[in-house]
Parts: sequence; C-alpha cells; structure tokens
Amino acid sequence: MLSYLPVIAAAWVASDPLGAFRPPAVPLVTHDPYFSVWSMNDRLTDNWSRHWTGATQALCGIARIDGKAYRFAGPYPERTPAMTQQHLEVTPTRTTYLFEAGGIRLALTFLSPLLPHDLKVLSRPVTYVIWEAQSVDGQPHSVEIYLDVTAEWVVDTPNQAVVWRRYALDGMSVMRCGTRGQPVLGKSGDNVRIDWGYLYVAVPDASRARTVIAADRAARDGFISGQMPAQDDPDMPRIASHRWPVLATALDLGTVGAEPVRRYLMLAYDDEYSIEYLYTRLRPYWRRGGMTADRLLRTAQKDYERLQQACARFDDELMQDLRRVGGEHYARLCALAFRQCLAAHKLVASPRGEPWFFSKENFSNGCIATVDVTYPSAPFFLLFNPTLLRGMLTPVLEYAQTPRWKFPFAPHDLGTYPLANGQVYGGGEQSEENQMPVEECGNMLLMVAALAEIEDDARYAARFWPLLQRWAEYLRDRGMDPENQLCTDDFAGHLAHNANLSLKAILALGGYAQLCQRLGRTEEARQYRETAQQMARQWIAMADDGDHYRLTFDRPGTWSQKYNLVWDRLLNLNLFPPEVARKEIAYYKKVQNAFGLPLDNRSQYTKLDWIVWSATLAETQADFEELIAPVYAFAHTSPSRVPLTDWYWTHDAKQTGFQARSVVGGIFIRMLADRDLWRKWASRAQ
Repeated sequence: MLSYLPVIAAAWVASDPLGAFRPPAVPLVTHDPYFSVWSMNDRLTDNWSRHWTGATQALCGIARIDGKAYRFAGPYPERTPAMTQQHLEVTPTRTTYLFEAGGIRLALTFLSPLLPHDLKVLSRPVTYVIWEAQSVDGQPHSVEIYLDVTAEWVVDTPNQAVVWRRYALDGMSVMRCGTRGQPVLGKSGDNVRIDWGYLYVAVPDASRARTVIAADRAARDGFISGQMPAQDDPDMPRIASHRWPVLATALDLGTVGAEPVRRYLMLAYDDEYSIEYLYTRLRPYWRRGGMTADRLLRTAQKDYERLQQACARFDDELMQDLRRVGGEHYARLCALAFRQCLAAHKLVASPRGEPWFFSKENFSNGCIATVDVTYPSAPFFLLFNPTLLRGMLTPVLEYAQTPRWKFPFAPHDLGTYPLANGQVYGGGEQSEENQMPVEECGNMLLMVAALAEIEDDARYAARFWPLLQRWAEYLRDRGMDPENQLCTDDFAGHLAHNANLSLKAILALGGYAQLCQRLGRTEEARQYRETAQQMARQWIAMADDGDHYRLTFDRPGTWSQKYNLVWDRLLNLNLFPPEVARKEIAYYKKVQNAFGLPLDNRSQYTKLDWIVWSATLAETQADFEELIAPVYAFAHTSPSRVPLTDWYWTHDAKQTGFQARSVVGGIFIRMLADRDLWRKWASRAQ
C-alpha cells in the first residue's frame, strides 16, 4: 500500500527549493464542470470548500484524538481548534494536506485518478479521500476521523428540495443524495450547478465505520461529543438549506502509534445523462455497456490500491519531465492546471459509442464545445491522449456537415453547456456579423494537422476533407490581412489587420499542405505550401516594426504576443526564419511586468495560456524560465482566490475575468517542443 507518511513529513520541506507554493485555489474533487469542488483559502480550515463558481459545497472534517476534537476541514464549529496545517502539495492527480495536533500527524489526500491515457478510469466520477495517521510524540493515541458533505453538492440553489437514502453494498456503507425533482438536462448556462443525478459517499469496511444522513449540527456536534445520531433523519424531502442535510461518516482508526494507520472513502456523482447533442441525450462514457452507479462503486473500490500506485508513478514521472523542460516554476503551474483542464470537460459516449469530450466555457459565457477554447487547451490532449482531442473536434465537424451550418467558415461553438444543440455565439446560425471566421478556420486546420503529425496518419482528416478544404480556401482568400473581426481574444474587441491572426491563417495553410501531402494530394500540397510561404514573406514585411512585430499591419509603434507562431516549430512547417521568434522573445523580455507579459500594448492584462505559448518560442531554457517566473509569481500571490484564471492583470496579479477554464491545459505546450517527450506520452494512450 502506498504510504504518505512519514515520507511526506521528512521530505517535503527539505526538498522544496522555492518554498511552499500557495495556489490561488486548491483542487479537491475535480471531474467535470458540475462535479468540481475546491478550497479557495490558504488553510483547509479557513472556510468551506466551494464549487468552482464560488457557491458553497461544504466539506466538514473533524478528528477526535484521545477524545478531544480538532478541525481539519471547514470552519465549524469555531470553538473546536483547528489542526495545524503544516504543508500542502498539489501534484497532477493528487492534493495532499499535512496536519498535526494532539501528538498525531494526519495526511489527508484527495486522489482523483484522472489518467488521460486510460479513458475507462478517466471517465469515472470518483475521488478517493484518504487519511493516514501516525503518532509523532512516541505515545499511542486513540483517533477517530469524521467527514461530511452537504446536500449543497446536488443543487443549483440551496432552496431546492433534496431526498436521500442509505444502503449496504458488498461490505460498503453507501449514502446517496439528490434533488426531489430530478430535472435531467433541464437547464443550461454559466453560473449554474447540477440539480439532477445523485451524489454518493461510499465507505469500505462498513463494520469499522458509522454513517448517517442528518442535520449538520446533529451530525457534527454528535461526533464531537461521542454521540452521533444512530438513525438517518426522516424529515425529507426538504430544501437543502433547512437544517442542512449532510452525508456523514465517522471512521475509527483505533490506537495509532508509530506505524501509520490508513482509511479511505469514495465520493462519486452519477448524472445519468450528461450532454444533449443535436437533441439526443448522451450518457457519461463510464455508463456505456449498461454500467450502473453500484457497479461503478464496486469497480472503484476494487481498483483503489492499483490506482494509488498508478497515480503516484504518473505524477512522479510527469513532474520530472516538466521540471526538465521548463524548470520548477513551470512544473508547479502545470501540476495545478492538470485537473482543472480535465474537469472543465465531460467525457460521454457518442450515439455510435465513441468517446466525445465536451468543454464548458467557465465564466466566459458558458458555451459548450467552443473551438477557440479547444484550441488553447489542445496541447494537453495532443500530449496525453489525441483520442480526447478527436473527441472534441468530431462533434463540431459533424455539426458543420449538417445543412444547419451554411457558412464557408468553421463554427464557434455548439450551444450553451450542457446543451450542444447548435451555435449560440454571435449571430448563431443566422448571421456572420460577430463570428470568428479566420480564427475558427485556422484553429480547426491546425488542430487536425497536429493530430496527423503526432499520429503520423491523416485518415481522420480524410473523413472530413470537403469541410477542411473549404476552410483552407477561406483562409487562402481572406487570411493574409484579416478584416475587422473578432479573434479568440474577443474581450479586446474587433480588430482589423491583426498580425497574430494573420499568423494563424498562414500556419494553418502550412498545416493543410502537410495534410494534403499525407493523403497523396501532391499538387494541392505544393500549391498551398507555396501560398503559405509567399504569405509568410509578405507578413514579415508588413508586420516589421524594428525590434519587434506590430499588433496590426497598419499601426507602427504597436506590439502583441505572437503566440500562434509556435506551430511553425511544433509542426516543423519552417515557414518563418528563426530570427522572427528571436526578435519577439528579446522584445517580450523588455516589456513584461511583475506578473507576466501583457497580451499587447493596449492594456496591462494578459492571458496565462498565451504567455506560455509565446515563451515556447524561446530557443534557450533561460529565456523560457525568465518569461515563466512572473506567471508563477502571479499564481503564488494573486489576491483573487479562484481556480486558475487565464485572464488577469500583469501589474497587480488580480483576476480580470474567467476562472476554472480548460484553456490552462495550453501551458503544457512546452512539452510538445520536445518531440521525444511528446511521442513518449502520446504513445501511452489506450
């Protein structure tokens, strides 16, 4: 069995060259846009845990050591002293807190086994909550552990009525809670939480545990006094805010000495149906083949030891590779971004049983399957499992093939999460006035080209060739000097003659030429390659502004991040001479602020993902780390206590907007610049 003690206590601080990292928010239970709970404080006892939107979804944790109560999660009850939080470590699949009180050291780990190479495991909405206790004063101590989760986890708003039940399952004690109404897929939007399906708390070895569903005070105060209620509260249905129903567990660890004592439970959520695609309801991927919630819990319990070991190996190897390519700052940022990126998506079974992967635009409008959100997150999936990227692109491509999509350019989105029933952004299906034509065509072509590059196979592109050909023609005709239109950075407004958007079009045409070559379309490949080369030469002349390149072709004295240029290197397109990137990197180092490189000369705000893309243009490790260090400083000191925002101010580290978005997966792009590492990780996908 994997042990978290005493290794953690001995090694963490000694091996921490930069000192402890203070994330703006700490991932606890992270699976999809609805099942996503975080701590937004320095200490787990400072406040209640919250959904990524900021709504309270409370965890309450209490330890009784030799009969005296101490808090380790949540602020209640205030009269109960908090255990001393000694350390916090966030790795890609795990969050571990280290506490001490009453002669006991307690490690608390939230393990969400989001292993992207294994879709069966990745799709399971199960987090293991693991405790490991050990005496640190040479004396034996009696230890009991209490944890509850509130009915807030299953409602959009606390005035919704909930129901619950408890049952035995193969030696486990299982508690279940959900809304009375069960409005499956009944609403869409941004600042909303799930109000259908069921939350499960499953406790293995029920003979050594007590479980009860009761009012919060009855359960918590009862545990502290040693008199937890023996029966579930019969007063249901009732609204979640009325005497706050909680699903409570008490674990008796017995007498704890020098040898660590371990126990765990599982938190799971079954939403039954997850996504509606063109008016067809889709099951979560783990439910294909008739899988049920009870079978899910049985399987998760059976796999507990195996997944503990697998996640530890995965985390250790990935962190070593991240440090090697980008340094310690970069590795820590990626560890924090890992679960956030995945949890902003939902993995479902398509009507044909294929894995489809739908993103949500968290706090940037709530759209589902947004192409220019998929694009910045794509490096994560190109690295760990290209099947997931195909699962993001296919629903868009199939939608664009329908008669409903009548435009010559690619769609922006498929609707508002979780209803993927057709584009809603801008003019939707009716108008192209506020669309992103060059942006989305370039995004789609570059992502399909990148898939073909890592898989050395263009059959996926051939499946949708007429669409890709149409979008390439659009970029050929309109991409060199874009009209006054939006790009992915739409918060900055419309912009004509956008040099960075032009880069995207040029490189996308280069990628399209590669696809043509792979498919034996030799003459078309030659023509598009020559077109891209000619456009690149033209771009250099039009954008040149001395020691850097302009924001727009017609505005001397301006500048912007040229993050799209990174694909010239990653896809081996070689359309631009190395001097272009060198000039940009040298200029970025001169104009970056305390907390990062601004997006362009118009404002002090930036995008976290684009900084790392721009930094990846650097030819030396020193230059890359010089551009990453301010980003780490932002994450470490930001007063905005939310899951990583990707849009923030570079002078004071405050959030501008957005949070918990999938685009932070884009910071893994540095790994793609090492072709051997890219192939190593991508080859593991099942």
